Amino acid sequence: MRIDWETVGRCVHRTLNVIEPERSRRLDHLVNIGIDETSYRKGHKYITVVVNHDTNTVVWAAQGHGKKVLEQCNIFVMGPASIFMLKYNHVKHEQEGFQMKTIIAAGHICVDITPVFPAHHSYEKISDVLIPGKLIRMDGADVHTGGSVANTGLALKLLGNDVRLLGKIGDDAFGTMIRQLFESYGADGLLTEKGGTTSYSVVLAVPGIDRVFLHAPGANDTFVSADIPDEAFEGAVLFHFGYPPLMRKMYEDDGRELEKIFRRAKEHGLATSLDLAAVDPNSDAGKADWESILRRVLPYVDFFEPSFEELCYMLDRPAYHRLSAAGGDMTDHLDVEKEAGPLAEKLLAMGCAAVLVKCGISGMLYRAAGEERLKAVGPKVSVDAAGWADKRGIQPCFPADIVRSGTGAGDTSIAAFLTAVLAGKDIASCAALASAEGACCVTAYDALSGLKQLDELEERIAKGWI
Repeated sequence: MRIDWETVGRCVHRTLNVIEPERSRRLDHLVNIGIDETSYRKGHKYITVVVNHDTNTVVWAAQGHGKKVLEQCNIFVMGPASIFMLKYNHVKHEQEGFQMKTIIAAGHICVDITPVFPAHHSYEKISDVLIPGKLIRMDGADVHTGGSVANTGLALKLLGNDVRLLGKIGDDAFGTMIRQLFESYGADGLLTEKGGTTSYSVVLAVPGIDRVFLHAPGANDTFVSADIPDEAFEGAVLFHFGYPPLMRKMYEDDGRELEKIFRRAKEHGLATSLDLAAVDPNSDAGKADWESILRRVLPYVDFFEPSFEELCYMLDRPAYHRLSAAGGDMTDHLDVEKEAGPLAEKLLAMGCAAVLVKCGISGMLYRAAGEERLKAVGPKVSVDAAGWADKRGIQPCFPADIVRSGTGAGDTSIAAFLTAVLAGKDIASCAALASAEGACCVTAYDALSGLKQLDELEERIAKGWI
């Protein structure tokens, strides 16, 4: 046809963009794969091809063959979490009538940079580490995505849910890194602020001491309700929002923007969930009237999963100062019922349907409202309103096999809790699975590598957590 190969290449490229504009979606719902090596030029050249056996489509191909070539494929470079997602989806899709439920995970997103302290080192107080002029030798750094959207959102996806991730990043190097990671998980939904900066946190996970965060909010500060299109709510059953104290527009104007977001979610018939974040007392967020904000927002929140420390700061400042004065982590020796119980009751009175208060190594406290409020969760989530009604209890903390970092432990606990809710479990079982997932999370430096499936957690709990 007298067409040069450059012209052929451009035609193929344009056709591919029309047929498959979002090539990252090749990995969506990928369960059964096949790998083949094809030779050409009399066996001197090879092409490795990975196919989706369920759709009979090619998901990846590259020149060469062997392990080094496969290591280039996103399916295999995402680490053990991606492989266990394939395994889990295989089990779930074999169940008769299984259909993944869609969850929206919105809110704060950032890059977490965690310097790795040398093994077997332990410190009594942070002042033993942060000394002006002192050089501390580290063993490297773990760099991962962080924030509620990345931690809770991706954990929900790895636990077998269909997840839409809604977070705001800048058009910088950190933003590019986050987008590429999300694409490797088959996830999308990120908003980009032109000229904006991507949020980051330096996480000082000092052995023997609770974490310290050095945080820059970046594009999170400009996130508003209008950033969420109405189409995003379509087909979803649950809306989860995380870390409003780290997002300026969410606590300005007495929380009206946050209220608007949750009101819209309920108008679309979704069940809703809210998680908070630690508040810097010296920041603008620390000076906001959080009790007023919660009174405004909680009538539109079904499941509320704050930590005790942030909740105590917002609703009982005298108790916060009293417990902080002792030094260290205020939850280490906490009387959960005495200190967290009244706060949970106050939250239910403000209007939410159920509360899970994360209390560190002291466990978790759960409370549920009355049957009528639980019925208002909506038809898209099958909560046994009568079975949950007025239930209360304390879930002890499961011991971790090893503690490497608490990064993301609360977020993955919430992912397990919400997944259990969608599975129709009772509130005590939901709390137990949340606690168990948190204990697995801390065995890794990042939020996702330690993640376990709910059936694995249930089996270990049944055996006495051996």
